[in-house]
Amino acid sequence: MRTTHVVVLPYDPAWKADFAAIRQELASALDGLAIAIEHVGSTSVEGLSAKPCIDIDVVMPDRAVFPQIVERLAAIGYTHEGDLGIPDREAFCYTGKPHLRLHHLYVCPADSEELHRHLVFRDFLRTHPEAVARYSACKEDAARRFPEDIEGYMACKGPCIEALYKLCGLSE
Repeated sequence: MRTTHVVVLPYDPAWKADFAAIRQELASALDGLAIAIEHVGSTSVEGLSAKPCIDIDVVMPDRAVFPQIVERLAAIGYTHEGDLGIPDREAFCYTGKPHLRLHHLYVCPADSEELHRHLVFRDFLRTHPEAVARYSACKEDAARRFPEDIEGYMACKGPCIEALYKLCGLSE
């Protein structure tokens, strides 16, 4: 699912409940295959402006269970799309989920660098309100400047993200 119109909204407390509903459906289908189902991305950080799409990382203990995960997710409407160019992060799209908030679903092994990046950045933002304010302002400005250009939006946010990555130890 590709973003064509960029919309960034102020934080919505309903995003927690939206994640919980998606998590429940995933947990029931995966029944013990996942060691965690993590709410990541901007909607997971209280106070952070975000595109109203829930980002989820399903954490598997290792790649040995991945074929079973693909099978169980397929049974509830998800289709494996591959890693989309990001190693150790398998993407899934879906159909038939009007009862759930729009979401991006990824499956990662526990030792995935991408999973590590998601969790470190999320946890840093959750404990640094000044970084949340800075990142929110950047995202809102980028959405105003590039409402029909996701690449422009992403490029506009890039310097802010890099600066925040340095603060939380994800880059030098």
